[in-house]
Amino acid sequence: MVPALGSAEFWQEFEPAPIEGPTYTDRYPAVMPDGRTLMLPLRDLGETAVAGLIANQASFAVVDALAGWMADAAARFAPEIVVGLPTLGHVFAAAVARRLGHPNWAAPGTTRKLWYDEALSVPLSSITAPGVGRRMWLDPRLLPRLRGRRVLLVDDVISTGSSAQAGLALLRAAGIAPVAACVGMIQGDRWRADWPAAIPVVAAFETPLFVRTAQGWRVRPDPHPDPLPHAGEGEVR
Repeated sequence: MVPALGSAEFWQEFEPAPIEGPTYTDRYPAVMPDGRTLMLPLRDLGETAVAGLIANQASFAVVDALAGWMADAAARFAPEIVVGLPTLGHVFAAAVARRLGHPNWAAPGTTRKLWYDEALSVPLSSITAPGVGRRMWLDPRLLPRLRGRRVLLVDDVISTGSSAQAGLALLRAAGIAPVAACVGMIQGDRWRADWPAAIPVVAAFETPLFVRTAQGWRVRPDPHPDPLPHAGEGEVR
């Protein structure tokens, strides 16, 4: 069992080697593309748990490394512009765009400006912010930057897929289909069932879902044994 380690901050540094399970108490050592690990807190959802990543609480070193791996994973799609989803997707979007050599990026928001068009907005929720009444808006002044270009959708985490699906809906309202989606962390597989097959998803790293046992949290067997490609790992199938 991987024990609790007190109140040390998460997301601040990488560790040199993984800590073996098979069960975990309150944290999980996620393996990065370079073999190091990032310790993540486990979020208790009842009979299941997920490993959490709060990007705006991470150190600059961790954010920079994750953004670099994200850009490496997304480069094969030759994106021409990044659209970063609010709010935590914004933490990575600018850095990913810069790594890809882009001069700028596009940032939908959750606050309506005076000139915004209701038609360029969609309802928004996520596993960590399930509130009713939130909307995501696209500034109509960004449309010339997006239309006719290869768009990469960027977010921090994909878990249930609700935030990323809202991003797809917002782009669809603008007449845009992204070439791919790129996230810092894939959090389990609950998003897969409703995700459109035509839009590949890549990530810096993945974490599993966990099930409760008498000994602690145990990794749930993966119903999708073929991993998604990460930075430098071939083509998306």
